[in-house]
Amino acid sequence: MSLTKSDRRQRIQYRIRKIVSGTAARPRLSVFRSNKEIYAQLIDDVNGVTLLAASSREKGIDAKGTKVEIATAVGKLVAEKALKAGIENVTFDRGGYLYHGRVQSLAEGARAAGLKF
Repeated sequence: MSLTKSDRRQRIQYRIRKIVSGTAARPRLSVFRSNKEIYAQLIDDVNGVTLLAASSREKGIDAKGTKVEIATAVGKLVAEKALKAGIENVTFDRGGYLYHGRVQSLAEGARAAGLKF
């Protein structure tokens, strides 16, 4: 019996989360990708707290352009918020998605704005 797309992603997500964990000093940059939007949040797994979040639904993001361009803008926005909060280093959690397309552009946008992975 073959896995559905969501089951496969869930298995990959569990495999990644065994290794990748966030602390207050180095939070986990978690990415969620829906068909229309993209979301990113910085998570402290030790305390179980979301430190900050950014998404393509926010007012600061221009909704015009391709999904990849919007993902880059979300990456820059999350990096700006993180630097304001005093966070420079993060671990990247691709959330079970392949590292290409929107996930990759979000990461590159965050790196361009000053976050270190």
